[in-house]
Amino acid sequence: MEGGGVGEKPLRRIAEAFEGLAEAANCKTASMEVAPFSRACSHVSVLFGCLGIAFKFAEMDYVAKVEDLSKASDSISTLHSLLELDIQQDSVRQAGSHSRNLLRVKRGLDMVKILFEQILVTDGNSLRDPASKAYAKVFAPHHGWAIRKAVAAGMYALPTKAQLLKKLNEDEASAKIQMESYIRASTPVIVYIEELFNSRQLGIDW
Repeated sequence: MEGGGVGEKPLRRIAEAFEGLAEAANCKTASMEVAPFSRACSHVSVLFGCLGIAFKFAEMDYVAKVEDLSKASDSISTLHSLLELDIQQDSVRQAGSHSRNLLRVKRGLDMVKILFEQILVTDGNSLRDPASKAYAKVFAPHHGWAIRKAVAAGMYALPTKAQLLKKLNEDEASAKIQMESYIRASTPVIVYIEELFNSRQLGIDW
């Protein structure tokens, strides 16, 4: 995926989708539904595509996991139910399980949140430092040496901040607003998912 077409604003679409999810995450009386969650997450795929070879592995993995959750929404209504079904079937940690895929998607959302946070506090036009910090915090602990080395090499092929914003059809001022919106809205969504796992003593570091 190469960013937005003429006039498209993928960053705005991401921010708006997660503002809706944040309302659900903050509502203590209702469970977050799988369908709107997977729809919102699908918008984030564009960002991984814009980051080039360094995050190609993340894009492919993330897109596949979001697609699985999207298909699951045909028969499973809430994230709570999705996790409970896997617990009943003793398949939470099995490769390809919906729960495992949910945790992988959560990491993708977390990486984008930290990337945006780092972009906003880093001077200059290079994305290498923000992307390296986001990768180190979220993905690196779960990757073997070979993948970490390939990602480190790919960091040299990252677009500049200006190139990224051009792909997203934003200028620096408008991008800052949308990135701040995503950071603010994604935080309760990420916490919600982590609590789904931790409240069932499933952990999130696997």
